[in-house]
Amino acid sequence: MKHNLKKIEKTFGGYMKQLIGAALTAGALLSGAQTFAADCGKVVIGEMNWASGEFLARLDGFIMSEGYQCDVEYLTAGTMPQITSMNEKGTPDIASEMWANAAAVAIDAAVKENRLVKLNPSPITGAGEGWMMSAAAAQAHPELKTIDDIIARPDLFPHPEDPSKGGLHTCPSGWGCQLATNNLFRAFDMEAKGWKLIDTGSGAGLDGSIAKASERGENWLGYYWAPTTLAGKYNLKLVDFNSGFDQEHWDNCIVKPVEECDSPKRSTWTVSEVVSLAQVDFTKRAPGAAAYVKQRTFESDLLNKYLSYMHDNQASGEEAAVEFMLNEEATWSTWVTKEAAARIKKAL
Repeated sequence: MKHNLKKIEKTFGGYMKQLIGAALTAGALLSGAQTFAADCGKVVIGEMNWASGEFLARLDGFIMSEGYQCDVEYLTAGTMPQITSMNEKGTPDIASEMWANAAAVAIDAAVKENRLVKLNPSPITGAGEGWMMSAAAAQAHPELKTIDDIIARPDLFPHPEDPSKGGLHTCPSGWGCQLATNNLFRAFDMEAKGWKLIDTGSGAGLDGSIAKASERGENWLGYYWAPTTLAGKYNLKLVDFNSGFDQEHWDNCIVKPVEECDSPKRSTWTVSEVVSLAQVDFTKRAPGAAAYVKQRTFESDLLNKYLSYMHDNQASGEEAAVEFMLNEEATWSTWVTKEAAARIKKAL
């Protein structure tokens, strides 16, 4: 019995040594990871409360966490609360998808004071708004290259209540785009050329008209914007307005009520400025992560692909980000260092 006890003690002691050794090794590795993370520090990412904003924020979080081993947190809110917090509280550190037009004055002032920086001035190529047509129309009629080509064919986009006229879907009442669409309708002299506006009544009505036409393979023309789930899901095509742009005329006529815009002129839609906005301090203390953000630019079609994935699978932005990382290595590997890429692939 005594012999057996000594044998048990010896065996147990050996296991304990192995366990302690393993624990020490794990502790050393963890300590090393924590030291690496400390170099980047905590990063608060502004997560916008719409699909593309959620996706981009979670993608940035994944890459910064796994590739650059930052300690990532998220702050979810809309554009104005995000920019207010960045300005007044110094957080979040970065807003992955900031539509700068909505807060141009505040952003420009902060950039001038060297507190904020447009770290990536074009994170999404092809982002914007204007008149779009359905994929069915673009595929069946490749000759429709500009707005003038479209206006000449009202018969291809019959108005639901008067098929003898072409129908252009405008924005719901109260949306700024309704004013611009109504005035551009007049500027292009569309009524005289056989067109009528279609009032969709609401945002849901506008979405429903797109979904209905797209599911049936029918022609559709109207206002919309990208990146959005529907623009991606149904592959909507932005119309070339084939016109110049005058900011003063846009501001003082095109986006005014009809009675305040006597003589609207042809115009392209105003350019939407989408940026990745960051605290200047973030670029200094996390240069690796900041360099990644500068390189990270999405083609609108590719982004729409993953917004459609979110829509079709009821997936979160985080789930879509992982799906993107698994399938698009050829794209994201060009945004990061080789060392970061190796860590990310190991994590995946």
